[in-house]
Amino acid sequence: MTDTTDDLDLRTSRHLPATPEEVFDAYTDAEKQKAWFTILDDEPGYVDISVDLRVGGQQVAAWGPSEDVVFRETQTFVEIDRPHRLVTDSVGRTPEGEEMATRITVTFEPDGDGTLMSVHQAGFPVPEVRDFFGAEVWNGAFARIAAYLDRTGNAT
Repeated sequence: MTDTTDDLDLRTSRHLPATPEEVFDAYTDAEKQKAWFTILDDEPGYVDISVDLRVGGQQVAAWGPSEDVVFRETQTFVEIDRPHRLVTDSVGRTPEGEEMATRITVTFEPDGDGTLMSVHQAGFPVPEVRDFFGAEVWNGAFARIAAYLDRTGNAT
């Protein structure tokens, strides 16, 4: 489910087949992220992720078709309430050097036999970028995390 607002915020959520602890860890652990980041790709490409999971710490990610052509994102942890809520200030850069800063709030709530992972991302420059993140970026992330949880036996 994706809902957009006129103020350029994005809200989207997905039921994932694991406990809030398992989903939170899959989303925040660097080694788990490296696994799910390319789990659905025919050609995995390049992925490098490091995580310092503490308030003021950062997650630094680089990914793309090759080490020479990468997207980069640095998320600074603003709030961490494992396994319920995570707030980050994110700065992303395209391979062409375009940059965008947003604030991302992710919540992890028990939902029947799994977890409802909800995202609120604020600060998009234009509706088209917000809509792309809603349709492609977050839907892709949800699908990859679900596939990772299923393949690693973490799915409930």
